[in-house]
Amino acid sequence: MVALAFSGVVFAQSGEFWFSAGESILENKNIGTTQVIGGSPSDYSLGDGFRFGFRFDLDTREHLGYEMSYFYSRSSLMSNIAGATGSTGFGIHTVSGDVLYHFIKRDERVRPFVMGGLGFSNFVPPGSSAASGGGSNEFQVNYGAGVKVKVGSKWGKDWGIRADVRQFQYFSKPFGLFMSNGKLQQTEATVGFGLLF
Repeated sequence: MVALAFSGVVFAQSGEFWFSAGESILENKNIGTTQVIGGSPSDYSLGDGFRFGFRFDLDTREHLGYEMSYFYSRSSLMSNIAGATGSTGFGIHTVSGDVLYHFIKRDERVRPFVMGGLGFSNFVPPGSSAASGGGSNEFQVNYGAGVKVKVGSKWGKDWGIRADVRQFQYFSKPFGLFMSNGKLQQTEATVGFGLLF
C-alpha cells in the first residue's frame, strides 16, 4: 500500500551512480607535535595524494538532487623533526551527504551544478586499520561545483562523465597532537564515469 501511495513520487525521481578519481590537495597541513615542551606545530604534517570513490545521486526535482558519497584518499604522514625526518603512507576514508543544485533541467545533456553538505573523515595512521576502530574521526563541511555530461546510451541505460572541484573544511585536525593550530582544508579535483537511470 505504501509503495502504491508513493509510486508517483518514485517514478518522478532519477538516480545516478558514479565512480570518480583524481587529486587530493591538503592545505594548512601541519598537524602539531607529540612533545609538550620544545615541539613545533610543523613537527608532523600531511602530504597530498590521490583520491577515488563512489557517489550515488538522487534527483528528486528538475534542479534539486541529493548525494551520498564514499571516498578513499591516499596521503602521507611526514615527520619534520631533526634526526627523524621521513614520511609514510596512510589512508583517509571520507563519507559525505550533500545537496546539489543543477542549473539546467535533468533531461538536458550538459548539467553544471553546485553542492554543499556535511560528513566525516577517518584518518588512519600507519599500522592501524579503520575496520578495527583505528584512526581519528574528524567532521567536515564541504562545498564545490562541477558539471555532468550525458555521453550516450548502452544496454538501455544512459552513461555520463562528470568533473568536480570540492573543498572540505575540517572542524579540527586529526590525531589530537599538541600545537595543532588552525583548520585543515582538503581540496578534491576529480573526474568520473557513471550510470544514469
